[in-house]
Amino acid sequence: MKAMILAAGLGTRMRPLTDHTPKPLLPVGGKPLLGWHIERLVAAGIREMVVNTAHLGEQIADYCGDGGAWGAAIALSPEPEPLETAGGIVRALPLLGEEPFLVVNGDVWTDYPFAGLAARPVAAGGAHLVLVDNPVQHPLGDFQLAGDGRLRARPPHSAGLTFSGIAVYDPGFFDGVPDRKAPLRPLMDSGIAAGRLSGEHYRGQWDDIGTPERLAALDARLGAA
Repeated sequence: MKAMILAAGLGTRMRPLTDHTPKPLLPVGGKPLLGWHIERLVAAGIREMVVNTAHLGEQIADYCGDGGAWGAAIALSPEPEPLETAGGIVRALPLLGEEPFLVVNGDVWTDYPFAGLAARPVAAGGAHLVLVDNPVQHPLGDFQLAGDGRLRARPPHSAGLTFSGIAVYDPGFFDGVPDRKAPLRPLMDSGIAAGRLSGEHYRGQWDDIGTPERLAALDARLGAA
């Protein structure tokens, strides 16, 4: 299985830290967020990766190289401007091949065991999402998880679980999406309606690094571990 790390965002909520450093290269626990992902993917046996770039992309290119420093093979998918999640994945599809692939947001930190996800079956034209407990800043979550493992829409004012930014997608999930700026959520809503999205609830460590304060808190916690 190949993996894609999403690293093209502007990181506007992290300013001024991201004025001169792309968000995935911000250090936490002694290494960049991107480095944590690469190391854990390689440890899980996933050595072929794609990293998309836009904001300060040359820094990410310099950091990744060809992936050889980690025993991996890393291809870059540069974007003239951030294309949002679905648009960025569509741009990278020629590099990801015809089999299901793993995607992880470059601005989260987690100890999720990627090896198990690599073996997870995915419906044709569908996806399998990793959900986590709702963080303080997102108290109602995104989706609900049925007893059979299928994702359901979260009714208004009802709590669900939060999408972690980690998923496996069948390439057909993106059929018809143009190679331009496109969000992911409408595709997920359509996939749920068609019964093609499954999920799991991960209760381990996961942090959305959305503000400098959250970054500092995680850095302190990892430093104390």
